[in-house]
Amino acid sequence: MTTNEPAAGGARVVAHPLVQHKLTLLRRRETTTAGFRRVMREISLLLAYEATRDLALETVTIETPLEPMEAPLLSGKKLCFVSVLRAGQGILDGMLDLVPSARVGHIGLFRDHTTLRPVEYYCKLPDDIAARDVIVVDPMLATGHSAAAAIARLKQAAATRISYVCVIAVPEGLATLHDAHPDVPVYTAAVDRGLDANGYIRPGLGDAGDRLFGTK
Repeated sequence: MTTNEPAAGGARVVAHPLVQHKLTLLRRRETTTAGFRRVMREISLLLAYEATRDLALETVTIETPLEPMEAPLLSGKKLCFVSVLRAGQGILDGMLDLVPSARVGHIGLFRDHTTLRPVEYYCKLPDDIAARDVIVVDPMLATGHSAAAAIARLKQAAATRISYVCVIAVPEGLATLHDAHPDVPVYTAAVDRGLDANGYIRPGLGDAGDRLFGTK
């Protein structure tokens, strides 16, 4: 899988043709709820491949059907996916297909439609989060306030190795997240034009949560 040079704000745009093809399917207005959910799961698996590129490996001795050999395995399998509720669940499912042994955390945030600021209503993280590589998942990086708040919450819990995966970002959100957490790399399938007056990504793909769960 190839990745373009980092965009403004440090985002690593995954330019693989399959990722871009699936993103177009997600953007289409006529994509059904079932189709949107399926394609989100597929694109998430591909993004996870890129976001886990730097996981540590260790060498172990195994037996093949023909002979023993030294072979690489993930070192300790210390990985945690943290879903920003509710839309983050759409990415989480695909990532767990790739790394089913990963631990899972959840942070519940909703956006105040007047201030566009996040309000936390739920947080449940593994007790050993400080010892894990953490990947935060949420389909849309819009204003960046929810992403910054979620990562701040993780740092309060002593997490230190954190990355962020989304399907679509915008320059405003990337700037907000980078200003708050310059140490956190961002992986995305696209950086769109920007936000409208209501804080929605344009051209975007609509409300990811509503399209995942058929609530609109």
